[in-house]
Amino acid sequence: MKLLVTKQFVFPNDDSARKFQHSSTLNLNNGSPFMTHLPYNGGNNRKGGFFVTSHTPFSRFLFGGDYNPEQWPRSVWADDMQILTDVHMNEATINVFSWAQLQPSEAEYDFSTLDDIVATLTKNHFDIVLATSTAALPAWLATRYPEVTRTDYDGRHAQFGGRHNACPNSPVFRHYSALLAGKLAERYGHLANVVCWHISNEYGSYCYCANCARAFRVWLRQKYGSLTALNDAWYTHFWGHTFYDWEEIVPPTALSDGIGPDHIVLSAMGIDYRRFQSDSLLQNLVDEKTAIRDFDPDTPITTNMMGTFKDLDYFKWAKALDIVSWDSYPAYDTPHSEVAMRHDLMRGLKGGQPFMLMEQTPSQQNWQPYNATKRPGQMRAMSYQAIAHGADTIQYFQLHQGRGGTEKFHGAIISHADHDETRIIRETRALGSELAATGPQLMNGRTHAKVGIIFDWENYWSLEYSSGPSVELKYVDQIRRYYAAFYRQNVAVDMIPTNLSATEMAHYDVIVAPVLIMVKPGVSAALHQYVENGGTFVTTYMSGINDENDQVIMGGYPGPFRDLCGIWAEEIDALPPHTSIPVQFGDSHVSGSIVANVSHLEGAQNLASYGGADFYADTPAVTVNPWGNGQAYYVGTVLDDAGLDVLVDRLIQEKQLAHFETPTDVELTTRYYDGYALHFLINNTAHPATVDTSRFTGLPTLIGTNAVQAETILAPYDVLVIKDKE
Repeated sequence: MKLLVTKQFVFPNDDSARKFQHSSTLNLNNGSPFMTHLPYNGGNNRKGGFFVTSHTPFSRFLFGGDYNPEQWPRSVWADDMQILTDVHMNEATINVFSWAQLQPSEAEYDFSTLDDIVATLTKNHFDIVLATSTAALPAWLATRYPEVTRTDYDGRHAQFGGRHNACPNSPVFRHYSALLAGKLAERYGHLANVVCWHISNEYGSYCYCANCARAFRVWLRQKYGSLTALNDAWYTHFWGHTFYDWEEIVPPTALSDGIGPDHIVLSAMGIDYRRFQSDSLLQNLVDEKTAIRDFDPDTPITTNMMGTFKDLDYFKWAKALDIVSWDSYPAYDTPHSEVAMRHDLMRGLKGGQPFMLMEQTPSQQNWQPYNATKRPGQMRAMSYQAIAHGADTIQYFQLHQGRGGTEKFHGAIISHADHDETRIIRETRALGSELAATGPQLMNGRTHAKVGIIFDWENYWSLEYSSGPSVELKYVDQIRRYYAAFYRQNVAVDMIPTNLSATEMAHYDVIVAPVLIMVKPGVSAALHQYVENGGTFVTTYMSGINDENDQVIMGGYPGPFRDLCGIWAEEIDALPPHTSIPVQFGDSHVSGSIVANVSHLEGAQNLASYGGADFYADTPAVTVNPWGNGQAYYVGTVLDDAGLDVLVDRLIQEKQLAHFETPTDVELTTRYYDGYALHFLINNTAHPATVDTSRFTGLPTLIGTNAVQAETILAPYDVLVIKDKE
């Protein structure tokens, strides 16, 4: 870790123009030395324990965000520094989209403007998160080497423009992006206030060009070894798709096997292409990380993720990062439970390690259909919600609102009003003051969760590639519904991968795996052992259906969990839109929707039955089966919130799970530190809320005015942080 110490600001390679000259000759043949790939490992390459004991690498709580002074005359910079310092900001993320400025042509580098930006921030005591600028190609690169731009799903090859516009398997792109990252590290990596490297920006989107086709075939050879194994895995006898030569394989697009972006004739091919593209983009990050490490061996490296973003296997990506960071942009109607779930997912990527909230907006987005402004106090509440769930930084996009381009209406600390006393600045100053006073005490907390919910990107892809039974089955929504039921009871949850060992699973009293449609090698055995040892497993409809190649596991649903759950499902009924089926769950009248499994008991106890007049009325809807020292629950339909509450209440009572009752959308979340704990009580609503806080009577507040009373009235979007013994 690099500490903030006084250090002379000196650039390497001293020359008056502060420019680098470079020329190179590239080998653009198929055997390019730049065409290397991470080995395929099925996403199951975790070594050692899952749970990480780790501290944030920063010496102070970072409060800042994206700053683009290159868009403004230098005369503006001094005013910006005065305002940002006044609101207690201490960090700026810079150089995110500056490749065209840093490298005006193939043979010329110009760091003069960036030098001045870094010098200005250093003079004003700002920490710097330094981006590598490789998320948007310069025009000369796309013009001189057209193969660097992407080909989309419809087969259209892009011209210069936009961002996220590089083919990840272009040897030219891989060469120049890594070269730039290395030059930046050589020039700035020695600076004490460069506290983190930010590679590229919001990686995503796929390419289907000739480069990718060739690289895909290489990736497939590494994975399968032979066409016989590939044909078997892909079930290629279907529709006469058998391959007899590697060159016959092309990416699944609208011009080949694509039925639509989420439907492929051979779903196993589609999932493999997603694995391949995720690996390819990850290799781009590794290229740049390697180049940085040649000059800077210590500074943490990250890239900003996007929560439940579909295209990239973030559990695999997190292994290449020193710290996870992510961008949180909920819509005006995003459930608060879903925002919390995404925070917990980001914390879970590295086994509970604190993460960076790299971006959020202080006021409003610009790119959603309806970009509502955050109400007074809402920015503060959402910032503390992030901290409560594991964030050790609070950063925004952006610090100064741009005058042009597609993001000119995206909110910022310094707005178009160009005034230092706007509502947003006043709120930022108040939050900054709190963080300046308490920031070190908020950092390096841990979450003691006894419930783990499995989130897995390959299952995400498999469920949404399924042609049936219902288009309404969306992976993230199904996971969120179970998370939300625990959230309503303020039960702490970890989001976990599929590939934990039974020993690692034993950390949890309850493991929930909604729609675990793809069962990869080792997963069933680990879950069986977990339950055998006393754990409680909860799974649902659409679980245990496919193997790692997306082929159905024969013998009836839920496949390898049939004995564990003590139930056999022979049919899946898809309910029409906006309809439901009554379910009698103990004394509660609840309902199910979307799908309903037609099931038979094989040792399980029936807890809830379908009502109505259909042919499967009175058959099991929710069951529990004893297994060894534990038990397994199986839920056969998409229960409504009331039904999920009944289930979670039962689990709370059975496992004595720590919970806390609050009004709707008021949450209590706890982080544990060395010698103390912090309870974050947050009102996420625009209405006052009264909370029974008698459990904490007399405890001091870290954020708040007095010791806690037996009853607390929270103003709209108010926050109380209670300090407790560990």
